[in-house]
Amino acid sequence: MIKEIISKKEKYVIGLISGTSMDGIDAVLIKLKGCGENASFKQIQFITYPYPAGLKERINNIITNKRTSPEEISKLNILLGEIFADAALTVCKRGKIPASKIDLIGSHGQTLWHSPQKKEMYGYQVGSTLQLGDPSTIAVKTGIPTVGDFRIADITSGGEGAPLVPYFDYLMFRSKSENRAVLNIGGISNITVIPKDCRKVDITGFDCGPGNMLIDQTVRVLFGVEFDKNGKLASRGKISNELLNFLKKHPFIKKPPPKSTGREEFGNKYVKKVLNFSEKTKNEDIIRTITEFTALAIYMNYQLFIEERIRIDRLIVSGGGAKNNQIIKALKKYFKGVIIESSVRYGISPDAKESIAFAVYANETISGNKINIRGITSAKKESILGKICFP
Repeated sequence: MIKEIISKKEKYVIGLISGTSMDGIDAVLIKLKGCGENASFKQIQFITYPYPAGLKERINNIITNKRTSPEEISKLNILLGEIFADAALTVCKRGKIPASKIDLIGSHGQTLWHSPQKKEMYGYQVGSTLQLGDPSTIAVKTGIPTVGDFRIADITSGGEGAPLVPYFDYLMFRSKSENRAVLNIGGISNITVIPKDCRKVDITGFDCGPGNMLIDQTVRVLFGVEFDKNGKLASRGKISNELLNFLKKHPFIKKPPPKSTGREEFGNKYVKKVLNFSEKTKNEDIIRTITEFTALAIYMNYQLFIEERIRIDRLIVSGGGAKNNQIIKALKKYFKGVIIESSVRYGISPDAKESIAFAVYANETISGNKINIRGITSAKKESILGKICFP
């Protein structure tokens, strides 16, 4: 079966991911040609498939309180596999391509826990990560070969298991004539730096800090809405220098790469600390300041770890944060002289970029290509990532 898929000049591939914001499952359908540096694609359809009511809160409660049972985690793993499969079948229908014509699915899953730092257990050094959404369940329910669990091989090799998207950034955004950085602002913000006329080994990338996660959770608490659409709430407030200075002290911002993070650092517990510190600050000012910090943390990482070696000419932005006008406005203020633009200019919608990456990665896996980059994840070796599951 795999040999037949590899031999095709064109493939229909679905990419699936639910990010740290847990807004639902991003599902994309693409037509893909080639692999590695010869890969190219056309986006056919993209959807965000919603989670059932209450599921997001249930998962978040496990992450926040760390109280659950093996039965609960086991059931959620299969349940999310079923939901991811439904998302895949739905994007097929919307794209008017029968599921029988889909060659491959690449699924990142939903991260429940990510703790790549090695810790001693019974004489072994163990780093771990857990993505819910069993890929075998997806394969069986859809009838489509599915590649999932992309992070584990990198962590076992001594890496952070993230970020993995830089390889995709290299394939799609490299340039002969200018230094580029690709910035994804999802729940967490991460950046890939691609020097002009570079090779794969020359790129760098890492998580910078909070993306939408901190903003989203804070507006839920203060305003009872899911997110700050277009940055409108932030636009009504003023920056609190006192709060901004507090936020800048978070140790992750100045931590040298390689580094990755998630809800463990910037989830509900950190939001409570922020709100306790700013209890006398107006709600709109809190949101404005947190939004400013999201952009500033990215720029601080650029100053600390990138600018001395490479001055970027162009910053390409994707993810939900690309739609937040206040984040973009702040980025333009800090990155003076740098062209800042959306990934839309390159045929990649901001919302779809990461799901497209995992569609491409499924094809890279069956083609035997290594997608983790040692200089980015700190793995001891580059590996073929992902588990291939058959219907």
